Amino acid sequence: MSTYELVADLPVHIEGYALEGLVQDVSSDFTRKSTVIRLQGGGEEGLGEDVVYEPVDHEIAQQAGPTLPLAGDWTIASFAGQLATLDLFPEPPQRDVSALYRTWAYESAALDLALRQAGEPLHAVLGRTPRPLTFVVSLRLGEPPSTEPVARRLERYPTLRFKLDPTSSWDEALIAELVATGAVDSVDFKGLYVGSVVDQAADPVLYRRVIEAFPDAWIEDPKLTPEIDELLAAHRDRITWDANIHSIADIEALPFAPRMVNLKPSRLGGIQPLFDAYDFTADRGIGAYGGGQFELGPGRGHIQYLASLFHPDTPNDTSPSGFHVADPPPGLPASPLPPAPSATGFRWG
Repeated sequence: MSTYELVADLPVHIEGYALEGLVQDVSSDFTRKSTVIRLQGGGEEGLGEDVVYEPVDHEIAQQAGPTLPLAGDWTIASFAGQLATLDLFPEPPQRDVSALYRTWAYESAALDLALRQAGEPLHAVLGRTPRPLTFVVSLRLGEPPSTEPVARRLERYPTLRFKLDPTSSWDEALIAELVATGAVDSVDFKGLYVGSVVDQAADPVLYRRVIEAFPDAWIEDPKLTPEIDELLAAHRDRITWDANIHSIADIEALPFAPRMVNLKPSRLGGIQPLFDAYDFTADRGIGAYGGGQFELGPGRGHIQYLASLFHPDTPNDTSPSGFHVADPPPGLPASPLPPAPSATGFRWG
């Protein structure tokens, strides 16, 4: 039986739903907005989080309110089928990928509600045991770049590990300071983004400096121009992929067989595509780690819960959200996070 088949026939009774807006200034120099989906039925509530990036898409949805025909008796599978027939956006979204993010929000809320109505936690239904969750903190170092964001966090949390976004403004001195910390697990070149605030050009000088300085770090999303492909040929076993992974087909279409991929639940866009991707990578011996989208609410717990079940020992970009603010407060949990599943539902902590 596939992983998805374990949840596909779970019944879920929906009477209505509500939307709740969240907002927070995060350390990557932007204001994050998200929307909590609250599905209600049978005296229970199921929670999901819409992580669409453009604020206007959240504002339009929140102003429109709960207009979708979601009430009724479903299974997880039939609810997904219903969503697929609906336009989840009152107005067309700013980016096509946003449809996947919003679909995940509603499906994860339905899964939470179904499990709570059944009186079961997710791990019991899947027959898996939550395990301590290793995480890294994802950071950009600003322009001009500075190691101060890393140093500030290490001063308070000396065992913290990082996933950093190199930019062409990184010079040898800054890289040497980062190497001295011994705390860099992953470098994300953002080579697959186009037209975003995090675009990074295919800079061979930067690539060479970084891959030589961090010989044990994972290399995420390189831009494989002919020159860079040749430069990275000897490092393919530590190349991972993230921004281009929306389906199993995307994994199969990679330029070479990967050793590791980032399976972001929201980017896969639904329970079945995500669970099928877990099965696919496990069957083929491909490693996986989780990634976040600056979730502000229950979505963060969802990705932590899933990572603890499917890939707890990899460099999961699923740190507690308190690490995202410019000055993380004291008292945040260290890695690995102890298992914290709720007694029922799809919730963590």
